[in-house]
Amino acid sequence: MSSELAATYAALILADEGIEITGDKIVSLATAAKVEVEPIWASLLAKALDGKDVKDLLTNVGGGGAPAAAAPGAAAAAGGAADEAAPAEEKKEEAKEESDDDMGFGLFD
Repeated sequence: MSSELAATYAALILADEGIEITGDKIVSLATAAKVEVEPIWASLLAKALDGKDVKDLLTNVGGGGAPAAAAPGAAAAAGGAADEAAPAEEKKEEAKEESDDDMGFGLFD
C-alpha cells in the first residue's frame, strides 16, 4: 500500500469516528497498519482537511456545493427579476436538446 493511500484512509477513519484529523493521528494509524507515512505529508493532509466536514465532502463529490448554495441567495436578492430570468434559461436549454434531433440521427439509430 502506498503511503499516500494509507494517509488518506487514516484521515477517513478519523473523520468517520468523529476524531479531529491531525498529522500525528494520521501517522499513528498508518504505523499501526505497518505503513510508513512521512510526518510532513500527514500534516499537510491534516491542514488541507482542517475545518472541513470530510463526510460532507464525500457525499457531495462533483456536486459543486458552494455555487449552488450561493444561487438561492442571489435569486432572493434580485427579487422578481430572478423569477423572470429562470424560465428564459430553461427555454435555452430545451433548444439545445432539440438541436441534436435536427442532425438526422439519434442515440439508438
